[in-house]
Amino acid sequence: MSATNVVSFPGSQFDAEHIRMVEAVLFASSAPVRERELAELLGEDVNVTQILSEIRNAYASRGVNLVQVGDAWAFRTADDLSFLLQKEAVQTRKLSKAALEVLAIIAYHQPVTRSEVEDVRGVVTSKGTLDVLMETGWVRMRGRRKSPGRPVTYGTTPDFLDHFSLEDLRDLPGLDELKGAGLLQGNVPASFSIPMPNDSEKLTDDEDPLDLDDIEEFGLLPPSGDEPRT
Repeated sequence: MSATNVVSFPGSQFDAEHIRMVEAVLFASSAPVRERELAELLGEDVNVTQILSEIRNAYASRGVNLVQVGDAWAFRTADDLSFLLQKEAVQTRKLSKAALEVLAIIAYHQPVTRSEVEDVRGVVTSKGTLDVLMETGWVRMRGRRKSPGRPVTYGTTPDFLDHFSLEDLRDLPGLDELKGAGLLQGNVPASFSIPMPNDSEKLTDDEDPLDLDDIEEFGLLPPSGDEPRT
């Protein structure tokens, strides 16, 4: 193999073995790997953030790129080469218009409850729609709102960011981009604004964590005394 075909790290200040270890973990993982998981693997004395930055720069012009997905990292096909894989892509389910609307509202307004989603949409949202979004792995239950009835709050997941090629929620299109794409009418009220989404794993002041009864009720864990599902 010629030298021009080898990914190199000229002048790297890091141990080549540490770089190889990070590459191996990222290539082998079927899901984005969190930076803190890499740090636990390599040790506290290794600057994982800088190693990831070097690898990203080294692969910037390659057929695969290292991309950040929230607080995790993964190798992905370069954007300009994605057309090569289109024939291999399999669409297992097409989301309904209602599901797409709910997904967009959750993405921009999270943490948000089902009734709050309905307030934005102006129509009732079925539990089935939320179930579909959670089955895709793009939406998760965060906790319970500290309000009468303690409704469940929803938010997006790292898989949502990964699927839509977003580094974090700040990369979601803003007002001008939505209007330019024709997703908003030109006569948007002057008072209209796009909310700043928050996908932090830390619960907000008006959220309580899900307790064990919640987790069992929603099927996130098997019922007490039952064997875990495989």
